[in-house]
Amino acid sequence: MRNNRRHVMLRLFTRSISNGFEKLNAWLRLGLRLLVFLPLLALVLLPACDHEKDKPGEDTQGLAALSGADTTGYARAYGPREFRFPADAGPHPDFKTEWWYWTGNLTAGDGRRFGYQFTVFRQALAPDSISGSEWRSRQLYFAHLALSDIDGERFYPFERFSRGVAGLAGAQADPFRVWIDNWQATGHPDSVRLFAEQDGFGIDLSLRATKPRVLQGERGLSRKSGDPGNASYYYSRTRQETRGHVLLNGERVPITGRSWLDREWSTSVLAEEQSGWDWFSLQFDDGTELMLYQLRLRDGGVDPFSSGIFIDVDGGTQKLESRDFRIVPRSSWTSPRTGITWPSGWDISIVPLGMILRITPMQDDQEMPLSVLYWEGAVRVTGDRGGYGYVELTGYEE
Repeated sequence: MRNNRRHVMLRLFTRSISNGFEKLNAWLRLGLRLLVFLPLLALVLLPACDHEKDKPGEDTQGLAALSGADTTGYARAYGPREFRFPADAGPHPDFKTEWWYWTGNLTAGDGRRFGYQFTVFRQALAPDSISGSEWRSRQLYFAHLALSDIDGERFYPFERFSRGVAGLAGAQADPFRVWIDNWQATGHPDSVRLFAEQDGFGIDLSLRATKPRVLQGERGLSRKSGDPGNASYYYSRTRQETRGHVLLNGERVPITGRSWLDREWSTSVLAEEQSGWDWFSLQFDDGTELMLYQLRLRDGGVDPFSSGIFIDVDGGTQKLESRDFRIVPRSSWTSPRTGITWPSGWDISIVPLGMILRITPMQDDQEMPLSVLYWEGAVRVTGDRGGYGYVELTGYEE
């Protein structure tokens, strides 16, 4: 059956070429959605071109699908390692999946509030490299850009993807640069410029880290289950002062605010019993931060490998185990676009910190209806501490 599907796909793909470049872009979207199931076909179908996304994804499994099931031949995260910079700001092509993930809450001079996400993903299509031509590569890059117009109650998500060939997309450590076409992050690990614009919307931001980087998990090893190698290398910059502009329907709006960077690379998959995750990055007004992620089980429980970390004003850290905190959804929102019901508001208690927090989305509709479907949005924090942050939800489409 799978071979029949491949033959049908190839015939349809050939027909799409004859109908022009626009249909080829449509097959790029489909190729990415089938990446988990048909990696060899995806290697053939995904040419070296970029793409902007304008329609909701279908038959997706969220960000959890990016790692796929076949890990043969890739490097694995088996134990803690020494992190080296600037090298670890750049790519790790021996691992299957990697991302550079920025989120932030921004304020204009007139008080208008915005949230943003800018993420560049690297996905290996096969564990070995290809040589002999600058147009041949087994590294796929794709990027997500989202702007939340809080006061206007509008959400603007965009997507591009490209093979990592001929300078169209790629990543390098020194000087630091990660890019797809003119969407890019440049600079060095402590000071980065983000630029991404599409159809009258976008960001042009300068970020400056004001705290040391945080190694997540066990000295940077973040275990996702009890299976050997089912882990990632993971560090964060939890407070980055941010200045620049957002582009809102052609209007260039000066802003200030704070950003958060997550850097993660792995060759891991969700365990069979896991359905998805809820991830929280919270920046408090007193200069401290909190990261929590909860791995959800298919039976409705919480995986004991869920964890978190609290960062104090001076950058000191306190690791949190799954037993140390409880996340309770307070309400829900059903997307009129996809029909998926997402949690929308949470009460969180952190026992070792004696802290109770209430997390409220700045707006309900921050759904990313792209080739991989998930919810990623700006939130406000009240309770024992006040502040702002971002939440990511995956796996609710099941």
